[in-house]
Amino acid sequence: MTTIAPSCGTGDLTTFNILHAFPEALVRGMRSSFLRDPEYHHLTQCESLDDARLNLTETDYSEVLADSSTMTPASLQKAAIQKLVTEFQYLRSQAVQPLSQFLDFITYEYMIENVILLLKGALSGRDINELIEQCHPLGMFKESTMRSIPTFENSAKGYMDLYQTVLVDTPVGPYFSLFLQESASHHGGDSRNVLEEVEIEIIKSSLIKYWIEDFHQFTQKLGGDTAKLMGDLLNVRADTNAINITLNSFGTPLNEPAMRSSDRKRLYPAVGHLYPAGTSMLVDVADEEELGRVLELFPQYSAIWNVHANGQGDKSIDDCFYERDVEMLELAFESQMHYAVFYAYVKLKEQEIRNLVWISECILQQQKDEINKFVPVFSFHAPWREMKPRR
Repeated sequence: MTTIAPSCGTGDLTTFNILHAFPEALVRGMRSSFLRDPEYHHLTQCESLDDARLNLTETDYSEVLADSSTMTPASLQKAAIQKLVTEFQYLRSQAVQPLSQFLDFITYEYMIENVILLLKGALSGRDINELIEQCHPLGMFKESTMRSIPTFENSAKGYMDLYQTVLVDTPVGPYFSLFLQESASHHGGDSRNVLEEVEIEIIKSSLIKYWIEDFHQFTQKLGGDTAKLMGDLLNVRADTNAINITLNSFGTPLNEPAMRSSDRKRLYPAVGHLYPAGTSMLVDVADEEELGRVLELFPQYSAIWNVHANGQGDKSIDDCFYERDVEMLELAFESQMHYAVFYAYVKLKEQEIRNLVWISECILQQQKDEINKFVPVFSFHAPWREMKPRR
């Protein structure tokens, strides 16, 4: 798709601070709000959620937990997400172009997830109020739009009407349009007959693919350190998607020979370190052994795959991806005058929220042996900070 060119660049040493000094100072100050190693240690020693809540009152989460007399993993997650949303919206209110457009791009991912959540809920007949409650606040549309999405007719025509009457006016509408056009072209027929032939997860993977490619193109047009840092981050994100799509397709119709070279191939982003040579090889992969042989050719992924293939400890491939992401996102804070730090802040806060939910769930279920299996943010004990090789 055609990405709108930014009205101006990010600026350099002489001009960046004129436009973006205040929001950059804000987000760098927000770095101090991340939980530190001693705070994680105290949380992992808690015997109950009340103890954990008491420990969190000594952190930056004290205000969002002040009004709750009890705490559950779900309520903690909701409060932490709302805190992130409040901070992000304040940053957005202080931004001017092209930073404001960059921040909007970050929210498009959550909009896609919300649309997919509502579509899935509609197919299973769930209550609309319950679905909206589960939607991510960073990806919310107008309430009328949110309530319209699940009301489509459960048919190909209903999906098309959903796009033409509702999604066409949303920021993710162009991605949905691209999906319809590409699917119609691929199946050699009217797009009205497309959506009944695919699963919701394929729609989600397609929309995320278009978003990654669009976001990548936008950041490269910005130039400077933003293009370099965001290029690396989005390339890795694209590769992660390609690997996960391949891995999750095993045992499904997507892994059938005809589907591998058609439907699965179309889900791979056209950016990334694996693109184009690696993704071309992934098309022919039929099992984990073949996937491993492909990833062995790419040093940045061979070590991660070996952890998964050899079953080293209790670490999953997702854990390895999270560790690598945290390292790259932390490094975005080590240089100045670029936009990647805003993306890094949101994604690192997401990781911190995952950590809090994991710890609280382990406390609730009395699984103390599992409680330390999380990826801390800005930890002095991180392997790359201690200059130790990763397992």
